Amino acid sequence: MKLPGKDALRERLAARKSAPQGARYASSPLLAAKTPIWRSRLLVVGVGLTFCLLIGRAVYIQVVNQDFFQQQGESRYQRTFELQASRGRITDRTGQVLAASVPAQSIWVIPKDFQATPAQQQALSRLLGMAPGELGSRLKENQNFVWLRRLVDDGVAAQIKALALKGVHQQREYRREYPEGEAVAHLVGFTNIEQTGQEGIELAFQKDLDGRNGSRSVVRDRLGNVIEDIGDRIEPADGHDIALSIDTKIQFVAYQRLRDAVMLHKAKAGSAVVLDVQTGEVLALANYPSYIPGDRQTRTGANLRNRALTDTFEPGSTMKPFITALAMQTGRVKPTTIIQTAPGSITITGSTIRDSHPHGALTVQQVLQKSSNVGTVRMAMQMQPREMWEVFHAVGFGQKPPLAFPGLATGRLRPYKSWRPIEQATMSYGYGLSTSLFQLARAYSVFARDGDLVPVSLLKQNGPVPGESVFRPEVVREVRTMLNMAAGEGGTAPKAQAVGYSVGGKTGTAHKQDGASYASNKYRAWFVGMAPVHTPRIIVAVMVDEPSNGTYFGGDVAAPVFSQVVQQTLRVMGVPPDLEIKPQIIARAQAAKAEEESF
Repeated sequence: MKLPGKDALRERLAARKSAPQGARYASSPLLAAKTPIWRSRLLVVGVGLTFCLLIGRAVYIQVVNQDFFQQQGESRYQRTFELQASRGRITDRTGQVLAASVPAQSIWVIPKDFQATPAQQQALSRLLGMAPGELGSRLKENQNFVWLRRLVDDGVAAQIKALALKGVHQQREYRREYPEGEAVAHLVGFTNIEQTGQEGIELAFQKDLDGRNGSRSVVRDRLGNVIEDIGDRIEPADGHDIALSIDTKIQFVAYQRLRDAVMLHKAKAGSAVVLDVQTGEVLALANYPSYIPGDRQTRTGANLRNRALTDTFEPGSTMKPFITALAMQTGRVKPTTIIQTAPGSITITGSTIRDSHPHGALTVQQVLQKSSNVGTVRMAMQMQPREMWEVFHAVGFGQKPPLAFPGLATGRLRPYKSWRPIEQATMSYGYGLSTSLFQLARAYSVFARDGDLVPVSLLKQNGPVPGESVFRPEVVREVRTMLNMAAGEGGTAPKAQAVGYSVGGKTGTAHKQDGASYASNKYRAWFVGMAPVHTPRIIVAVMVDEPSNGTYFGGDVAAPVFSQVVQQTLRVMGVPPDLEIKPQIIARAQAAKAEEESF
């Protein structure tokens, strides 16, 4: 080993001599100062808290709120599409489609992926029918998914697809179509955009028509394109079809004739009901004004009312056949029994009831033919209130019709124990109780079925159905003869005569209630009858609300609609004429002066 040189040794010695005497680094005052205990503890606590926060956050993410963060993660790349089921069809009795679901495209967007030039945005807004600025507002609603327009036309969908905009997608859904339009609107009803029934059959049979939606889960790339399916695909189950008892041909005839009458007489509204006597099937149920089921702008409050089922009114003289039948059933009168109606009025507990003009002595047949209030009251006042109430209740007044349909009216029939004598008298000719047109049409089935009340249905039936007996057959046959007289010359409704078919029925005319009293210039006019009268097959009921063109009697306003509907309905049903077809004779009968109705 080589020893250090002399020069190196001299330098070391010089350094030692120049260093301060007694200086030691280990004993430096700076290094010897003691650190405060709180500082070290604070450091340890801080480190510990940091680790606790990290552990807590990990537990919160992975255990406590795992589903949320898992969902957020999956939302970045996974999406579950609902596969919409096709809603069941609604058809008439012949299979004619009244409502069906057709495929339509709905446009949606992922706003965070949306890319388009100003010109493309303008084109998209125009195709979607959006106002300026609306598209931008919609894109700010949610960054992951926004509906732009549901159920667009095929042509619009094709033009949007041609724009090839990033982030804009299409999904197949179903749109409800109603081929028969306003003629069947009140019966069929409509759905909302989610295919849920809102009115009519669409609402009444929601569970049957509505299918079960399926689903499909997919993985998407960052541009929203589907890469692959994940999980099991659940196929949709379509809804069941509903076959109604309605015949579209009869329905259209009833609607068209009713519309013409409302317009001719400048009326407020009108309704018509056609029943099959043998099966209880509703062959037509029409109202005017109406609406187009697929057009929201026509679905106003007044147009939506199914007046035949929801509106009630005092039935007026249409109640007289029930009083006549009850009087004969109990043996109080016969068809030929004479009833004195002179001097054309009768006073009950201080209140006077009048006929339109004095008739003198009338047979029971003539009382009904000429619609005498006095004659009817004289028969009714021989009865106990309970007898009248039981008959009215037995034919369905004061009860909801046994029909699967929303919004059915109950009407009003007060307990007989509360009737005063004057109320019993006025109820005999239709004041003091209320009913819907449908209830009235069904009640008349006791006259068309030899005394049986028919169970009614809006669904297609397979054949005749049994009824509930109310009157004896021989009594009802006598009443049908009287109804035939009422609808002929010398009666209140000669305009009800139909070419080739015998008819029978009863008019009704009544003042409308206006608050607590009756309006002097507002009326309802109706006619209820059957044909062919000796072996009835159908019942037709017609009501016209507030005719204001100078004519308001049921025999002038509603009876002609009855005549037209009867002729065309029986021909559609293939019922052979029971009268020799002599149009000139029918024209003469219809032109005959009607007996002025008492109301």
